[in-house]
Amino acid sequence: MNKQWVSNVLETLSTIGRTQSGGSSRLAFSAADLEARRYFTGLMKEAGLAVREDAFGNIIGRLEGTDSAAPAIGTGSHIDTVPEGGHFDGMVGSTASLAALMRLKERGPLRHPLELIIFQMEESSRFSLSTFGSKVMVGTADLDVARGQKDKEGLSLPEAMNHAGYDFEKLPGAIRHKGELAAFVEMHIEQSANLDEAGIPVGLVTAIAAPIRSHVVIEGKASHSGGTPMNNRKDALVCAADLVLAIRAVGNRFAKKEIVTTVGNLVVSPGAMNVVPGKVELWLDLRGTDRAVMDEAEAAVEKAAEGISAVHGLPIKFRRLVTDTPVRMTPRILEVLEESCRALELPVMRLVSGAGHDTMNVARIADVGMIFIRNKDGLSHHPEEHADIDDIMAGLDLLTETLYRLAK
Repeated sequence: MNKQWVSNVLETLSTIGRTQSGGSSRLAFSAADLEARRYFTGLMKEAGLAVREDAFGNIIGRLEGTDSAAPAIGTGSHIDTVPEGGHFDGMVGSTASLAALMRLKERGPLRHPLELIIFQMEESSRFSLSTFGSKVMVGTADLDVARGQKDKEGLSLPEAMNHAGYDFEKLPGAIRHKGELAAFVEMHIEQSANLDEAGIPVGLVTAIAAPIRSHVVIEGKASHSGGTPMNNRKDALVCAADLVLAIRAVGNRFAKKEIVTTVGNLVVSPGAMNVVPGKVELWLDLRGTDRAVMDEAEAAVEKAAEGISAVHGLPIKFRRLVTDTPVRMTPRILEVLEESCRALELPVMRLVSGAGHDTMNVARIADVGMIFIRNKDGLSHHPEEHADIDDIMAGLDLLTETLYRLAK
């Protein structure tokens, strides 16, 4: 497909769930998310793909090959967003994947079937569960944890699914197994500035960092802000402030080992100006490319929390939500990607993804590779996120050539 078609699809997606800031908000199973999925399903059907949804709402479009017994070659990404997100994260890969299959359909039949997968709930924004659609698909989703997760309005994941027409209890039926997919290649904007700083349009991912995510609760005691002396307070927010700084210090200490730590959300109760905070909930996101180092950094956070708890006399409880393992791309797929780059006269740059992607889960059942597209200033999860259309088309060319070489 040509540049205008790609631009039109991206522009249409950007209008669904558009916010006043100019960004997009399409949280998983929201009305905007479902509208975008209906739109994209329509495009897939128009392209001649046989389209189905699994029990979680992952959309799967298939183009048959000449060998019905051959495993499929997969590609795809996601179209849900963070609140006030940009218009390229996930959408670039989804759109390019569809365009690549349309191009390959015009070339004529290939031996392997081709599959386009649009994963549901890649973003963790609504239920604090990241890349959950792909985890459901490969059978690694922790359904016991997921069952109890609620959004900011108090709606649970099973309830949100039910409102959208899906049944949480049927999720085991969505599992796929080794042998169904021979390979999976995802295209995505880089959510760092490496390519932008190097002046290179595309990059080849060698590894994907993984997160350990935890829900942390600090229990203090709410009391009158005027009547409670400073030396007699059990202020959960002050305790939380020390913990946030400690988490940042651990991230700095382990930075050279490719660890990053973030507290992106706090909920303070009762949340009144004239009440000493009695409870704080916060969410820890710790990421790295080496599982042993990740465990070491997490232990450092918990040790710091023990000291802070002792100083303030308040309990601090950690509950893991997500425990993922960093994934390295399959050498064979990297070789094909490099061969395709040379054939297209594109520069070859290898890099690591600090952000998680569905590909790291698909790696459990298939060989995997990833293509990154240059992203202006590395800015992502923001309304000003931007990838140039010429860079996107270069990535599309690379994706198409790679899928062709894998499927022929």
